Amino acid sequence: MSSSEPSAGSGPDVTAGGPGRIVLAATPIGNVGDASARLIELLSSADIVAAEDTRRLHRLVQSLDVTVGGRVISYHEHNEATKTAELLDQVRAGKTIVMVTDAGMPSVSDPGFRLVEGAVAAGLTVTAVPGPSAVLTALALSGLPTDRFCFEGFLPRKAGERASRLADLDAERRTMVFFEAPHRLEAMLRALHERFGPDRNAAVCRELTKTYEEVIRGTLRDLLQWAESNEVRGEIAVVVGGAPERAPGTPEDSVAAVNELVSQGIRLKDAVAAVAEEVRVSKRELYAAVLAAR
Repeated sequence: MSSSEPSAGSGPDVTAGGPGRIVLAATPIGNVGDASARLIELLSSADIVAAEDTRRLHRLVQSLDVTVGGRVISYHEHNEATKTAELLDQVRAGKTIVMVTDAGMPSVSDPGFRLVEGAVAAGLTVTAVPGPSAVLTALALSGLPTDRFCFEGFLPRKAGERASRLADLDAERRTMVFFEAPHRLEAMLRALHERFGPDRNAAVCRELTKTYEEVIRGTLRDLLQWAESNEVRGEIAVVVGGAPERAPGTPEDSVAAVNELVSQGIRLKDAVAAVAEEVRVSKRELYAAVLAAR
């Protein structure tokens, strides 16, 4: 046994699955020239192509001058629940299914997760043909730190729910990547501006890889002013810098925060522990400061 092979009884169970397989295939996010040779080969050879939008698939294969060799099935967010079992049965029967969405990698803010989840639970083979990604392209072009990032998809449309989600991200240190529709971009940037402050650096990435690709970089104040004065069109990704590291305060600075938690019925010891961890001060010193202030 080579050193790269797991020994018996160690590590996670790996199920190779049967002869059938699911292939998540990334499609161009704008420029059809980004289609990979593997994507082209699979579209012509797969037994089944599961497409988020069959009309978009038809336009893609026309542009690539490819003839789909297998059966085309519509597979999208409205029929995932009913179609997944059927597709899994086809994989059990030995079929190769290629899953494509309108753009980018399936299951990333697109249909596909339910299919992967079902295949994993059933011990069926799932693999991928990697390729274009709006998330990574926007991140790379943003000019913001790329060493640590998180993808948040689309923010909620309702103002209250959106504000709640952003409150959860208030202390997020990693660069954040969002998607947004052009007609909601101004409201989104205003919400970011209100939550994170006007001076947080960000970038709006529009129509990536397409003819009119545009990346607008600046503070949230700059980007909001730009959105207010322009009619924004196209597909949008917004990249926002993470929260700056907070300078540690003194224990005395946090006495009020502890007392606020105590007034809500939390034990003094627990309140001190929670605040001390958040503001990065000594629990012992903070406890002493609270007692001294009484």
